[in-house]
This record gives sequence, structure tokens and C-alpha cells, in this order.
Amino acid sequence: MPQLTRQAIAEGLATFILVFIGAGSIIVGTSTGLTGIALAHGFAIFIGVAATAHISGGHINPAVTIGFLVTKRIDSLTALVYIIAQLTGALVAAGILYSVFPSNSGLGLPMLSGIGLTEGIIIESLLTLILVVVIFQTAGDAKGPSGIAPIAIGLTVAADILVGGPLTGAAMNPARWFGPALVSGVFDNALVYIIGPIFGGIIGAFLADKVLQRS
Repeated sequence: MPQLTRQAIAEGLATFILVFIGAGSIIVGTSTGLTGIALAHGFAIFIGVAATAHISGGHINPAVTIGFLVTKRIDSLTALVYIIAQLTGALVAAGILYSVFPSNSGLGLPMLSGIGLTEGIIIESLLTLILVVVIFQTAGDAKGPSGIAPIAIGLTVAADILVGGPLTGAAMNPARWFGPALVSGVFDNALVYIIGPIFGGIIGAFLADKVLQRS
């Protein structure tokens, strides 16, 4: 099997895990609360990165992939294939959740609460910036503690959700929003979950690559 195909399958599978477990935890969130939702997303990322990092790098996020692209760590074709795989994995996960919970039209879709569009974009940007810096400084740095990358990245996602979850849902990931949005047909504040993570991912990638890792 071609290497890029294996990488695409890995990215699709890992993103499926994130959306199925993460969005699923929100659907049953009345029994788990914010902490449970944060931990579910963190555990899902830990599992996904641990299972796929040696194959594809374990991006699981178009914003992360774009960060690797703009810092020239992957080529354009690889980035495009990764993003398609991530969106597909998210869509399949949301479709399965819909088949199990058809009455839950939101399907764990991240949404704004008590803030406006601009504030939402800023929050998603900052949360994603933090996440991408951690990814670059662990999994993406030859001198970094790559052995703890899965747990460090998972804990970062969980911590970000504890802060940003009540405000934006703390998606930090266009694919995490895309799957539930497309299946549920709800596209409110789409710019928050597309522009915010991508902008934050690019800034975080440049901060890590050009400043923190500069020799």
C-alpha cells in the first residue's frame, strides 16, 4: 500500500476517534459535565496521536496540517490528502452518531455562548495557537520530549476545553466542527470554527518553528 494512502487512512481514523468520542461525550454530557467532556476529548486525542503519529504524524486537525504546510514540514499534496482524510473521518463519525442519536440535532456541535463572532474567532485562535505550539514543541521538535507527545497534546486539548468550552465549545479544529455541522445542517458562526483555528494554527506554527526552535 502506498505510504500516502496509509497516512490518509491514519488521519481519517484518528479524526474519526476524536469526533466519535468527543462529540459523543457532549451528546451524553448531562451525565459527564464539562470535566468529563474535556477528558473525553483529551483521551481521544491521546489515543489518536499514540496510534498514528508514527504513520502520519498524528495531525488529526486541518489547522495543524496547515501549520506544518506553511512551515514547509510537509508538501502541498500531503497536506491536501490529510485534510480530505480528516474531514472524511469527522463526517463518518458524525453520521454514525446521528444514526445512534437521531433526536440530537446538534450532534455535539461546538457553539458560541454569551459572546459574539469576533470574540469567538479570537478565543478559537488562541486555544489553537496553544495547541499547535505544544504539538510543535513535542512531536515536531527533534530536541523535544517526543515520548510524551500524545499525553501532552491530549492534556492541552482537555485544558483548552475547560477554559474555552463554555464560550465556543473549544473546537480548535475545523474537522471537529465540520462533521457534526454537515450532518446536522447547522452552520451557525462557521467562521469561528474555520478562520479561528486556522489563523491560530499558523501563528502557533511560526512561533514554534521560527522563534522557539531557532538554533
